[in-house]
Amino acid sequence: MTMPITEDAITKLYCSKYPEEIAIADLGCSSGPNTFFLVSELLKVVDSLRQKIGQKSPEYQVFLNDLPGNDFNTIFRSLSIFQNKLRKQLGPGNGPCFFTGVPGSFYGRLFRKNSLHFVHSSYSLHWLSQVPQGLESNKRNIYMAGTSPPDALKAYYVQFQKDFSLFLKCRSEELVDGGRMVLTLIGRRSDDPSSAECCYFWELLAMALSDMLVERLIEEEKLNSFNIPMYTPSPAEVKYEVVKEGSFNIDRLEVTEVNWNAYQDETDLSDAFKDGGYNVAKCMRAVAEPLLASHFGEGILEEVFRRYREIISDRVSKEKNEFVNVTVSLIKA
Repeated sequence: MTMPITEDAITKLYCSKYPEEIAIADLGCSSGPNTFFLVSELLKVVDSLRQKIGQKSPEYQVFLNDLPGNDFNTIFRSLSIFQNKLRKQLGPGNGPCFFTGVPGSFYGRLFRKNSLHFVHSSYSLHWLSQVPQGLESNKRNIYMAGTSPPDALKAYYVQFQKDFSLFLKCRSEELVDGGRMVLTLIGRRSDDPSSAECCYFWELLAMALSDMLVERLIEEEKLNSFNIPMYTPSPAEVKYEVVKEGSFNIDRLEVTEVNWNAYQDETDLSDAFKDGGYNVAKCMRAVAEPLLASHFGEGILEEVFRRYREIISDRVSKEKNEFVNVTVSLIKA
């Protein structure tokens, strides 16, 4: 859904100067089948453009960034397969493509000054650098919710402002003048930071944890001190921070929705994938399991996600719920 925005940005970048080399950074690359997808699509766009105008292919430097705990070994074990596949797709004449793994937080400098042409990040920037300070009053909510006090909502917003501004500042130093950046993060349309469109799936997880508290399967102090380090901004909040930081001009700012159950309109699925609760719970488990395990211990995981799946299955059967995505395309001023 967001690829047209990314393709538009790389097209404008390439056609503005026809560079002999292009340095691309994918921030929050993860590991698995999707890791090389972005790079593959970007190179196909550039190769198509340069062939149309008879230009020699640029050389590519691709930086894959994620936190140090990311499985970079799996990425690089599969690199030769990807490169062979890409060469066959693009054919002769395509420039070499060099890959580098860059472990570290993107809430800090990662690359040399003026060394990047294109930066991409998808489904990463809604994660904060840390749990906000001052959430003692946000008991049993685990995230922003309708019952969260105003000071808790403000604490989340202040942490987002601090982190996103720092991210923009660091990338502005690393990008060349006229460099491009496309960012997609989970967000919301509403001006209310505790609205259901961005907080509901965490509220349902909080329900599962609260039920376990009632049954004394977890400790009250543990639940009260657990908060998700995430902020889902509105388009207006993203725009405000970009303008305030001042290093980038906004080319495009768009909102899209993805149904909670990605398989809702598919046919010929196994019984497991027909279960919307199963699909959403598995997706959320991939995200939340490390946070829950580090705070509560691994012993609760199977039980909490069994309950979570049951709650979600009930809601999915009665309601249509969507993840809201905010995508912004930026140009270094």
